[in-house]
Amino acid sequence: MSDILIRNIDTLITMDDDRRELTGVDLRLSGGVVAEIGQGLESGMAETVDARGCVVTPGLVNTHHHLYQSMTRAVPGAQDALLFGWLQKLYPIWAAMGPEEMFVSAQVGLAELALSGCTLSSDHLYLYPNGARLDDTIAAAREIGLRFHPTRGAMSIGESDGGLPPDSLVEREADILNDCIRVIDAHHDASVGAMVRVGIAPCSPFSVSRDLMRDAALLARDKGVMLHTHLAENEEDIAYSLAKFGCRPGQYAEELGWTGPDVWHAHCVKLDGAEIDLFARTRTGVAHCPCSNCRLGSGIAPVRAMRDAGVPVGLGVDGSASNDAGNLIAEARQSMLLQRVQNGADAMSPREALEIATRGGADVLGRPECGRVAVGKRADIAIWDTRGIESAGSWDPAALLLAGPSRVRDLFVEGRQVVSDGQLSTVDLGQLVEKQNRLAKRLAERT
Repeated sequence: MSDILIRNIDTLITMDDDRRELTGVDLRLSGGVVAEIGQGLESGMAETVDARGCVVTPGLVNTHHHLYQSMTRAVPGAQDALLFGWLQKLYPIWAAMGPEEMFVSAQVGLAELALSGCTLSSDHLYLYPNGARLDDTIAAAREIGLRFHPTRGAMSIGESDGGLPPDSLVEREADILNDCIRVIDAHHDASVGAMVRVGIAPCSPFSVSRDLMRDAALLARDKGVMLHTHLAENEEDIAYSLAKFGCRPGQYAEELGWTGPDVWHAHCVKLDGAEIDLFARTRTGVAHCPCSNCRLGSGIAPVRAMRDAGVPVGLGVDGSASNDAGNLIAEARQSMLLQRVQNGADAMSPREALEIATRGGADVLGRPECGRVAVGKRADIAIWDTRGIESAGSWDPAALLLAGPSRVRDLFVEGRQVVSDGQLSTVDLGQLVEKQNRLAKRLAERT
């Protein structure tokens, strides 16, 4: 791997421990890490990239996605549905997918993320129809070139047992746990700078049993991997928890071992004050998904209250069937705007929202070596060209979420270039889009 020297950076937003913003600097990437930051660095044998007129940030971090849903955007009948009805419409369609659909949809979702400045993404895959495996998405991430945190999700309570998913999409709980062990042993890398880390992620408290939630937590801690699920997403979710478990979602999670720095929950739109305090005290993470929450009418998550209490918060685009897009820089802007709608114009600055999208997400995923630009941290770097129409007239180029591009110019992951001059470097995007559209059409004809 050759050294990269990024020269003439107008503004470097480091998101380091001092939140420094540096002007007129160079950045050297070597051996997968940030090796040097300074002015007038010698190029030597390094490949040079000119960042004149650009803002450089850490790569963005996506803490919640369902990549397979890139195959089912804007499905009629699900466009205006609330969460439970939305799921019931889409489950039969997803049941017709297989390994090829999983692989291609993951490539599309990760490519879209890369073009929006994302270098590290999690994925929550909780259904495995027709021979699909978590390995399909891991292979897709390897080809696109993003750092990847796939989670082995699961559903075990089907319609015949009072659950939402069709019986064809649920699995035996013993089989779920055995496959969790298989994928962790095959793919999880606990080392610093790892490109793949695997987590365990039962889909939600209303699609698996209490026993599976508890056993998953025990297995994750035995294997030293993280835990993930959906929690407190909307009012239906709260009502279900009160009716079925006799408690709120936060209490249910605590009782089953689902709190702590090795756990992060998606959405948490309806957490109350006691649950926020619980998450802050235990350092339990939250994946905030503002566009999906808007799309499904779930509400505005209390991110301001969470942050003030000390809850670790990252950003997630969620699945493309409930967002219809996977643009992480746009998601960060939406997060900022919603907190202002709810709490006032001074509730969240563009820099704080960008922090949530970078080091905030990295910390939620247990990756303190990512999400910031500092010597010794991973060489995950986004370069944003602020000479375009979006930033014309801006007095503060670093305020990217107010007046900045929504597509990255260049992207480096572990020091390797994934996006160059606004184009994906690793796969042919045109061919990929054509393949996805062909598979989506075939899927629609089947269902």
